[in-house]
Amino acid sequence: MSDTNKCNGNCSSCSQSCDSKPKKAPLNQGSKVKKVIAVVSGKGGVGKSLTTSMLAVLMQRKGYKTAVLDADITGPSIPKMFGIHGRAEADQNGVIPASTMTGIKLMSVNLLLQNEDDPVVWRGPVIASAVTQFWSEVNWGEIDYMFVDMPPGTGDVPLTVFQQLSVDGIVIVTSPQDLVSLIVKKAYNMASMMDIPVIGIVENMSYVCCPDCGAEFRIFGEGKTETVADELGVELLAQIPIDVRLAEAADSGKFEYFSAEYMNNAADFIEEKLK
Repeated sequence: MSDTNKCNGNCSSCSQSCDSKPKKAPLNQGSKVKKVIAVVSGKGGVGKSLTTSMLAVLMQRKGYKTAVLDADITGPSIPKMFGIHGRAEADQNGVIPASTMTGIKLMSVNLLLQNEDDPVVWRGPVIASAVTQFWSEVNWGEIDYMFVDMPPGTGDVPLTVFQQLSVDGIVIVTSPQDLVSLIVKKAYNMASMMDIPVIGIVENMSYVCCPDCGAEFRIFGEGKTETVADELGVELLAQIPIDVRLAEAADSGKFEYFSAEYMNNAADFIEEKLK
């Protein structure tokens, strides 16, 4: 039990254990999830869903059973990237997650809507509750690596995931712009407050490769991510370029068949780190 004399009554930003602390949400009784990795960022549009999907695909290719919990309730994109449409079903054991062509299991709010382009106009607590239900009421089966695609920022959903899911570590995604230091540090500091290990950082949109000569052009300028990673003492896992092939694979619903190797070292590092 923590020292109650030092308690300010604010459980939302406390990593200590005590009787008033929110308990971990129970995992569905038919599920066994060995490792949970949350993919986060301090801002939107930097490539969290891209990174989440690439890691899930690469770990599946390594022979692990992987899953993606799409916690971006108001901006879900995971099902479309994998060509998953229609509505999820349920049986006496819980909600049945969708399964991709290669066997990756997915759950997203898009699989529960009448129409996948219907907006989700919910307040924060309802959104956070939906994420918890994805953990507790979905029959995931046996999963080696679950990747949680988080919404941007440090609000209700990240707080719920960190407090109620058994998260083993986070991957921070950013872009090369000058704000990178502030954005990464916000995500890093929240993880530290919640006592969640930071596995490493992924920089997306790092450069564009000329299709004719192979030259790399850093259109957003020289990235600051490596400097920030060194400052925080965490690994720079990958630098992903702007690659039309990845966009085409995502748009066509065939993302699990991409051939780019940008994240291979990141998958290797996570595998070794979480042994």
